[in-house]
Amino acid sequence: MIENPVLRGFNPDPSFCRVGEDYYLATSTFEWFPGVQIFHSRDLVNWRLVARPLRRASQLDMRGNPDSCGVWAPCLSHADGKFWLVYTDVKRLDGAFKDAHNYIVTCATIDGDWSDPIYVTSSGFDPSLYHDDDGRKWFLNMRWNHRPAGSGLNPAHDRFDGIELQEWHPERGLLGDVATIYVGTSLGLTEAPHLFKRNGWYYLTTAEGGTGYDHAVTLARSRSIYGPYETHPNQHLMTARFAPGNPIQRVGHGQYVEGPQGEAWHSYLCGRPLPGPHGLFCGTGRETGLAKCVWIDDWLYLEGGGLLPPATLSGPARLPGPATTHDFAAELPPEFQWLRTPCPARIFQMTGSALRLIGRESLGSWFEQALVARRQEHQVYRAETTVLADPPNWQRAAGLITYYNRHKFHAALITHEPAFGRCLRIVSCVGDTSEALTFQEPVALPDGPITLTVAVDRATQQFFWRADGAEQPLGPVLDASVISDEGGRGEHASFTGAFVGMVAHDLTGQGWSADFTRFSYTALAE
Repeated sequence: MIENPVLRGFNPDPSFCRVGEDYYLATSTFEWFPGVQIFHSRDLVNWRLVARPLRRASQLDMRGNPDSCGVWAPCLSHADGKFWLVYTDVKRLDGAFKDAHNYIVTCATIDGDWSDPIYVTSSGFDPSLYHDDDGRKWFLNMRWNHRPAGSGLNPAHDRFDGIELQEWHPERGLLGDVATIYVGTSLGLTEAPHLFKRNGWYYLTTAEGGTGYDHAVTLARSRSIYGPYETHPNQHLMTARFAPGNPIQRVGHGQYVEGPQGEAWHSYLCGRPLPGPHGLFCGTGRETGLAKCVWIDDWLYLEGGGLLPPATLSGPARLPGPATTHDFAAELPPEFQWLRTPCPARIFQMTGSALRLIGRESLGSWFEQALVARRQEHQVYRAETTVLADPPNWQRAAGLITYYNRHKFHAALITHEPAFGRCLRIVSCVGDTSEALTFQEPVALPDGPITLTVAVDRATQQFFWRADGAEQPLGPVLDASVISDEGGRGEHASFTGAFVGMVAHDLTGQGWSADFTRFSYTALAE
């Protein structure tokens, strides 16, 4: 059975393509490195991470990128015997301006060494590359408008100034004039363009309504690639905006794929909201779902009708997932990522028996932070790590963290306080734009390795610790809803997802280190 979301945890903006019998989904990674996640499946049920193609500084360097910037909305395609990946590196989020630089990389194999990037344009974000059947290639993106209200083409939202199209050639770059082919519907915030062709029609998939609870997939068609494009009779192909009680919300931003036997599929991003102390929140971030579709009168509709994609679809059995307990005896397990830097040797090393984190800048840094983590994929889970750390003063610390961004985290840190010596304390930032930290009282620690655990149950979380004896609670029950898009007291709703992992910092700049000998992540009944 296909159970939505098919890619759980932070996996938004799914670009969908098929090569023969093989399906591929590429998702955004924002400020997490390496850039872009690419998954493979043959049955649409069992998906395996096969590539993070942006691995070199020449392809992606996000040091200094603010939270929720970095790699937005990749587009994955296959033509001319190779894979093509289009992506944006966003350098600014807040305010009127968006510095959004769009690039293309290629590779003969999905898991190979991808090329250095070709720069295309910075006029907007959500880039897409369409390979027409006459051999020409077309580059699309939404255009950003920083000017005052009333200057945009769509009065529903001035900043989102329409979908622009221009021919592109691998050697000669952009060709001819740029054309605005679609300005969207009354819902506004029109973005995420993807073109495909069927029965002589060009179809344009877009996302509208923003990444929150008004999100939608909007479809339009034209006989000419330049338009004019006629909007779908239902306006949207799918959305959950009219079904607030549905367990899957925030439905939008996806791409069409036709199966080997002509089956029609469409990917979409979504969220699974939970009630929290401050309202609904999506603890697992923006995720990826799949919908089965049908063609009626050359228009695409959800199979079964309506606008709400179902939570389950018929399909083969799900195979057991990969191991979730690691002793770090070899290379870093594939589910882990780090923040921003293309120079991982400066923030961690694999010693053969541990993951050694080299303490760098603070938990609020946008540049070089020794934080290695994996996605929260479940609403109820338990994560555990064992740490060897003997910090000489309070400026060094290492431990276990639940993390969304520099405004939103809870960390159980081994540090050193003059009145306690080696000790353990919780440090939190709960979404205040002032980045104010809160500290729980330290707990004195014995010598030797310390095992730290966090148990997350929807909107709450609790840290625990143990040395040689029984596990003991650390500090109070904390608000886990902070670690989400919607969480926080002053921070705007962002659009990435929650992580849990290991962290170290050295605020003296001397590169003090701590060893993590194991890490486990266990999903619990929801």
